[in-house]
Amino acid sequence: MVNLGLARITALLKQTPQTWKAIHVAGTNGKGSICAYLMAMLRTNQISCGRFTSPHLIHPRDSITINDSAVSESKFRHFEDVVKRRNEEQRLGASEFELLTATAFEIFESENVDVGIIEVGLGGTLDATNALKHKCVTIIAKIGLDHQSFLGNTLEEIALQKAGIMRKGVPCVVDGTNPQSVLDVLRKHAGETGNDILFTDFESNVLSVKLRENLEPHQRQNLACAYEAFKLGFPQYASSTDTLASAARDIVWPGRLQWLSIEKVTGRKENILLDGAHNPQSAEVLAAFVEKHIRSLNRPITWVLAATQGKDVSEMFKLLLHDGDSIAAVEFGPVEQMPWVNPTDSSKLLDAAEKCGIAFSSQFDASTDVRSALNWASRTAKGGPLVIAGSLYLVSDIFKLLRSNEV
Repeated sequence: MVNLGLARITALLKQTPQTWKAIHVAGTNGKGSICAYLMAMLRTNQISCGRFTSPHLIHPRDSITINDSAVSESKFRHFEDVVKRRNEEQRLGASEFELLTATAFEIFESENVDVGIIEVGLGGTLDATNALKHKCVTIIAKIGLDHQSFLGNTLEEIALQKAGIMRKGVPCVVDGTNPQSVLDVLRKHAGETGNDILFTDFESNVLSVKLRENLEPHQRQNLACAYEAFKLGFPQYASSTDTLASAARDIVWPGRLQWLSIEKVTGRKENILLDGAHNPQSAEVLAAFVEKHIRSLNRPITWVLAATQGKDVSEMFKLLLHDGDSIAAVEFGPVEQMPWVNPTDSSKLLDAAEKCGIAFSSQFDASTDVRSALNWASRTAKGGPLVIAGSLYLVSDIFKLLRSNEV
């Protein structure tokens, strides 16, 4: 279960010196992309770094990257065992995410990285990652309504939770496209905490402008956040904008607006679009991309959709689905080390879609059979556009299915 608080993680990390500088990234959407951009900027300047992001897409160790590679299974198991033993000896009752966070920090220490790029798991103030000792810059990305039962029911309440990652004397970069009420909350908290705050403007950000033709608007917003943070943390490398732009241009963040082949599973020749959009804000980004790049061809879209239990999918569906589209509803499988995460019943997804008043061309209840959902969608699309969305856990299942079909 989700059990927020810093007492257990602080005890787990008592013996971990954290000699590396940390960049701490919070927000509802865009955190992972910002972390990927930062990693690219650091690596193109030969700065050794670790990255910890969540949720994992296939295996928990995928959350931990050292320089350009996922951590090896043997190293992950070794430090996971160290942390679990510590947890048992001290009878801390740490959550799976706290154990994973401590494992990541131990691995960073063993690898002698110069910088750790850390994505917040949930919220900010009481998230396990907020046990960081040496933050050099913090980032707050786009804030939207998500996880309200833990973080609050308004954008302003959620923003205050995210603001908890701020530290006295540590500059904070904020996505300037957030609503004014959110920016006001963050500015006030920065004043109370005693840290400088910088609001990005992606229309004037040097790197964002350079890649105007290569990136979607939300990607440019995320890039602006990453570059401003990089400038603050590593000013000696920030002037090489051509080098940094080249590194950022090549970033592919798995499961986010990703064109992918599912031919190994279904025989379909055409690529499909895979996106982990799982809240109204990320669905809005996906809808804009689909309108620009797919619906402009005037062809109906076949969707494969899942959602986490407790999500209000109606707002997402209203943004994504149009008359004439087809929809397959499916349930993702068990999520390793996250037993509290459950899928919405596929039949309930179809009910929610129908209540949106959309006239579907066809629909299919795939229940728990992701392969069946893909096969039906491929037959139904007949070479036309096919989009998979609704949950990063469904993205994970797609990757696992593709991996199992590799020869």
